[in-house]
Amino acid sequence: MSTSTPTDRYAKVIEVSKRVRWDIERDVIRGRQFDYARTFLPKGLTLADELAFLSPEDERLMSQVQGRTYAYIFGLAERFISSKVIDLSREHVFGDQVALEALVRMADEEIKHQALFRCLEEMMAADMPAGYVMTAQPNAVAQAVLGKSTWAVLALTLDIELFTLAHYRASIEPDANLSPLWKDVFLFHWREESQHAILDELEFVAENARLGAAERDAAVDDLIALVGAVDGILQAQAMADARYFCAIAGTLFSDAQQAQIHDTMLKAYRWQYIVSGVMAPRFQKVLFPMLDDAQGERIKSALAPLAYAMPRHPEMALPMAA
Repeated sequence: MSTSTPTDRYAKVIEVSKRVRWDIERDVIRGRQFDYARTFLPKGLTLADELAFLSPEDERLMSQVQGRTYAYIFGLAERFISSKVIDLSREHVFGDQVALEALVRMADEEIKHQALFRCLEEMMAADMPAGYVMTAQPNAVAQAVLGKSTWAVLALTLDIELFTLAHYRASIEPDANLSPLWKDVFLFHWREESQHAILDELEFVAENARLGAAERDAAVDDLIALVGAVDGILQAQAMADARYFCAIAGTLFSDAQQAQIHDTMLKAYRWQYIVSGVMAPRFQKVLFPMLDDAQGERIKSALAPLAYAMPRHPEMALPMAA
């Protein structure tokens, strides 16, 4: 059994953070461009192989459209995550200075990640056909999320951090067919996010310990509302991305095929950004022991309409381990 204290764990995060720290241009981009002859996201995330009528070229293009959104959604999430981490760090200003340093480093890294994803969007916008639409505004999303309880925001953040790790380890890293620059982006991203997940868990457990029963019950409602809001963003983006993909693909799709493309895009996004994280064993191990039976059932009932959003023929074992 581990005897490490929270301070020990914060200190370990600092040690690793110093060791893996990277620079956007010097270490990640290195003057390279994306290779559009290759895929960006694997089929285990895009679910493009569930559309039997897509040609290999169409599947590759779908991976690139979804990949562009993958970078955009991460930048969107990291806007509210960095803000929340800055807030959390203030709780340690006159307390554990090791925890303070760890959280300040995390906030700095999350701000850097936002800059990375803005850089990627500029590169893809220059290379891909016009017409791509980002349906949500980062500041508006951050303000809405941060209006909820800290407990709920930390639960959502832990979910995001864990699916980030799971996607890379189980799906992105093993795929030899991805654009090399794309793969490197998420290798470097994974290296820092691996430490962020530890901090998310530490802060989430600490926040839970501060809550009374009524406060936790209200926070569960906040978490359910946040998941619903995320799904609303995904619905809008899936519609925009399906329309963009059909407009720029070399294939003329029928109305029925276009409807299937939209439905699969939405399923893929729900899988990527909600279900794969909720299924993560580490997330369930942290979250559900905090809840009473009724609260657990409320969360499960809220997630039930999304449970279909899983790969039909998964390339990796499910659930994906973070």
